[in-house]
Amino acid sequence: MAHSARRDAPELPDFSLLKRLARDQLIYLLEQLPGKKDLFIEADLMSPLDRIANVTMLKQHDVDKLYKVENTPIFSTCDQICFLIRPRIQTVNVFSDTVNADKAAGKFRKYKIIFTPQKFYACETVLEEQGIYGDVSTDEWAFYLLPLDDDIISLELPEFFRDNFLEGDQRWVTTGGSALHLLHSLFGPFSKVYGIGRCAKMVYESWREQVEESEQKAQKSEIGNVFLIDRDVDFVTPLCSQVVYEGLVDDIFRIKCGCVEFGPDVTTADKSMKVMLNSQDKVFSEIRNEHFSNVFGFLSQKARNLQTAYDKRRGMDIKQMRTFVSEELKGLKQEHRLLSLHIGASESMMKKKTKQDFQELLKTEHSLLEGFDIRECITYIEEHINRQCIFLLCNKCSLCSLFQSYGIEHLLTFANLRQLGLLVEQQPGDALTAMESKVGKLVNDKTAEKLTGAFSSLAKKSNFRALSKKLALVPKTGEEYDLRVPRDMAYVFSGAYIPLSCKLIEQVLERDGWTGLEEVTRMLNGNEFVVTVMPFFFSFTKLSKKSNSCLLKMQHAWFIHNCFYSFSGYKFIVLTTAIINSARLMEAMLDNHV
Repeated sequence: MAHSARRDAPELPDFSLLKRLARDQLIYLLEQLPGKKDLFIEADLMSPLDRIANVTMLKQHDVDKLYKVENTPIFSTCDQICFLIRPRIQTVNVFSDTVNADKAAGKFRKYKIIFTPQKFYACETVLEEQGIYGDVSTDEWAFYLLPLDDDIISLELPEFFRDNFLEGDQRWVTTGGSALHLLHSLFGPFSKVYGIGRCAKMVYESWREQVEESEQKAQKSEIGNVFLIDRDVDFVTPLCSQVVYEGLVDDIFRIKCGCVEFGPDVTTADKSMKVMLNSQDKVFSEIRNEHFSNVFGFLSQKARNLQTAYDKRRGMDIKQMRTFVSEELKGLKQEHRLLSLHIGASESMMKKKTKQDFQELLKTEHSLLEGFDIRECITYIEEHINRQCIFLLCNKCSLCSLFQSYGIEHLLTFANLRQLGLLVEQQPGDALTAMESKVGKLVNDKTAEKLTGAFSSLAKKSNFRALSKKLALVPKTGEEYDLRVPRDMAYVFSGAYIPLSCKLIEQVLERDGWTGLEEVTRMLNGNEFVVTVMPFFFSFTKLSKKSNSCLLKMQHAWFIHNCFYSFSGYKFIVLTTAIINSARLMEAMLDNHV
C-alpha cells in the first residue's frame, strides 16, 4: 500500500509504538523467569518475533540459546526452559512430552509457557490432563498487532480463516476484539464503525464490551472510521490472479511477515537473500502498486537516473567530493543494490509467468468474470488442471478429471469448497448445455453468444453475477483501459474487475452507511451494521474527509494494498488477520489441515 503522500490527506499514526509495547512486555515476561534460560519458539512466531526483538536483545535478558519448537525430543542442558507458542493443543502436547520425559529421566527444571496473543482454557486443560499443571507457570504475551509497513498491520494469524469460516471455531473473535481495542486505546477514539458479516459483528461486540469495561481517557483521535469486513463477503477477489508488482512477488516468491527471500536466480550470487519489502525501500515503494506491464519501463528510467547521479562526481573538487561521499554515495549504493534485486525479480517473474502461459490464464479468468465464452473456459481448465489454477474450478469444471489426475484425497478439499460456497452445483445448467448447443448450430456466432448468456442465466448459480451487475464490478467490454493512468480500482486486475470489498467501502463512504445497498447486503447474507460511537464513551467531532480510516478485514487479500488511492482526502490503514492470496486460500482448504 503506502502510497506517496497527498496534500489533502492526513499524516498516518506512528504504529512503531505497537512494536515498542510488544517488546517491553516480552522483556517483562522473560524476566519473570530470572537467570539463564533456553527459549523454544514456535516456527510461525520466529519471523514476527524477529521484527520485534532480535537475538542480541533476547540474550541481554538472560536467554542463553534459542530453538525452534519441533515434534521431536528436545536437548537442552539449561535448568530453565521457556516456550513461546501459539495457544495450540498440538504444541502444548509437545511441551507436555518434554516435561514428562524430564520427570522420567529424573531431571528437575523450571518450566514456563508464554502464550501469544492469549491463552485458551483448552490449553490449560491439556496441561492438567498430562499431570504437569502444577509444574508449569503460564503467561500471556498480548502481541496482537505487528506493523508490516506504515499503513499495514497484521495479527499474523493465518489459521483465523479456516478456524472461523470453515470449522466454526470462534475462539479468535475475542482476539480480534482485543486487537481493535488496543488500536482504539492508542490511536482512537473512533467516530463510526461500519461492518458486514457475522464474524465482523461478533468482533465489534467483543470490542464494545472491552471498551465499556475499561477506563476511558480523553485523547486526540488519529483514526476516524473503522470498517469490519468478513473474508467470506468477498472470496472472488483473492482468487483472481494478481498483476501488480507486489502481488506477483507474493504469488511467486511468497512474502512472509513483510519479508521475501530471493534466490540465486534473482541475486545473481551463490546464495539467497532476505529482503524487507516496505516503504523504506525507495525502489519498491515506487513500483509496488504498478501494473507489471509498467514496471520494466520504470526500472529502466530509475537506472538512468542513478547513473546520472553517479556521474555528478566527475569534475568535482576535493570539498565537493567529500560532501558527495558523506551525504549521497551511501544512499546511491543502497538504491543501486535494491534496483538490481528488483530488476532480477522482475526478470525471474517474467520467465516463470511466460512459461505458465499467464496471459491465457488471465484471459480465462476475465471471461469467467464477465460470463462469456464459458465453454472455451471449461476446455482450458480441463487441459490445465493443477493446484495453481484450482480456483478456476470454483466456477465450472469436471470433478472426475481432477480426481483422476490427483486422487480421491481431494474429495475433502471439494467438500470444504462447497461448504464455503466456493463450489456450487450447476446441474440445471448442465441440462441446458445440449439445448444450447443445438440452437447454436441454427444461428450465427453473435446470436449464439447472446443465447449462451440467456441459457446461463437460467442455471443455478451464486450471487456473484447479480452483485457484479448491481455494483458494476466488471467494466463494459470493448472499453480501452489505460493501465498507466488508471481511472478506478479495476487496474489491479488489468481493468477487468473492480474488487468487491473495495467497491463496498466506496459505496458506504459515499452514502455514509448502508442505506440504498439493501439488495446488495441481502445477496451478501446481511449482518451489515453502522454504529456512531456514543458520546458517553468519549467526545468526538464530526468526521471530515481528512480523517484516517482503518480497515479491519477478517482475512485480507494482498491486492487490496493497491486499491485505495482513489478516495480523495482519505488515507487507509489496513488491519488484517493475515495476508492472503489464491494459493494460501486454497491451501487452507486442503485436507492436510484436518
